[in-house]
Amino acid sequence: MPPYAFFHKQFMPLSEAKIGVLTHALHYGTACFEGIRGNWDSERKRLCLFRVQDHYKRMLDGARLLRMNLPYSVDELCQLTVELVERSGYQENVYIRPLVYKSSESIGVRLHDLEDDFVVIVTTLPPYLAAEEGVRCCTSSWRRINDTMVPRGKICGAYVNGALAKSDACEGGFDEAILLTHDGHVAEGSGENIFLVSNGNLITPSSLSDILIGITRDTVIKLAKNELGLETIERQVYRSELYLAEECFFTGTATNIAPVVEIDHRPVNTGEVGKITSELQKLFAPVILGRNPKYPDWCTLVSPEPVKA
Repeated sequence: MPPYAFFHKQFMPLSEAKIGVLTHALHYGTACFEGIRGNWDSERKRLCLFRVQDHYKRMLDGARLLRMNLPYSVDELCQLTVELVERSGYQENVYIRPLVYKSSESIGVRLHDLEDDFVVIVTTLPPYLAAEEGVRCCTSSWRRINDTMVPRGKICGAYVNGALAKSDACEGGFDEAILLTHDGHVAEGSGENIFLVSNGNLITPSSLSDILIGITRDTVIKLAKNELGLETIERQVYRSELYLAEECFFTGTATNIAPVVEIDHRPVNTGEVGKITSELQKLFAPVILGRNPKYPDWCTLVSPEPVKA
């Protein structure tokens, strides 16, 4: 069974979903996207699509920022996604990529007088940060975009910012970059939010630090409070705090919870995965498989169609 896409208001094989070279979004980044995880439960033979509604709510907010309109509600987008996953028949972890974009084949810098379109695909994706023993980071010379570039939406053109930082970090021998704000406070990774533990407190940069308000970030904040009795302090974070932290970790849809063990050639504490990070990872794993009955609204369970011989 080939992978499918929902494109031009119909389901079709992914190989047939094409756009023209003059498409406005290709030239100017006039699009916004989401990344949604489908986690395969091999015991129960089902996929758990995690916080689909929240992802689509955020995507529609991003579309509003770019003056784009979609003829679908959040519930309709969720149902389209479920059907797409069922048709594609994957029986492994999947990554779902919805994209709303300026589809007119037109040259010219603007947002008005252009058509909008929507596509969603389902595919597989290797771990964004694959270092099992922990992630080694550097602080990037590139600064995090501020509100003049709409950091609160997953705007395609704005992701050049993270791409520059990520490639510099990897080519310098690190796994990931940490971007600072223009005034030198900690913002986030190239595609993840960041947390640290200091004096037993869980701390993360606030929305004032030009971050994307991550859905996995929100999940971790709620799990820490509900399951560990640990409140998260959201505030500006100084770079030097990273070097003195007891623990540090990234969160993101493509990352889940990834421990950070080194920053700028300095070990984070002992250089090993910290206790709170480990506890959160253990709590997170069953939640994203739909196995924790406390959080039913976070999970959309899908039984894919069996692959035909």
